[in-house]
Amino acid sequence: MKTSQFEGCKVALKQDRTGYILTLSIHPSDVPDEVLRDFVGARYQVVMVRIGDDEMPINREASFPDPVKIAGILCRDKDFQQFLVDMGQVLEASEKETIEWMKSEFGISSRTELRTNELARTKLFKYNEEFKTWQRND
Repeated sequence: MKTSQFEGCKVALKQDRTGYILTLSIHPSDVPDEVLRDFVGARYQVVMVRIGDDEMPINREASFPDPVKIAGILCRDKDFQQFLVDMGQVLEASEKETIEWMKSEFGISSRTELRTNELARTKLFKYNEEFKTWQRND
């Protein structure tokens, strides 16, 4: 079985009653002949990887850190706990106190909500940056 490989650039994404329609722009010299010859409506198995300016695949997980993982790491971090004490956010440097503070401060009932709650996620990243600054100055 012969596979087709080409580079495309996303130019549009829309939705109709059957699903999403992804429009790619392909340079004329990159379009595989078999794709041009196939009938409209032909089905394909598609594998895509986003590439950076260096032509290398982008690791999406590295570029978008998991906020739940960050929150878990911060709650267990003794330095972050002390940072909250120093900032007057909690009275005691403990994981339990930090978790309760985080839920209250971010308006969430569970840290998993950080994946879907943009405001809470923004607050998490803000406090994380303030913590990093505090660490550098300590």
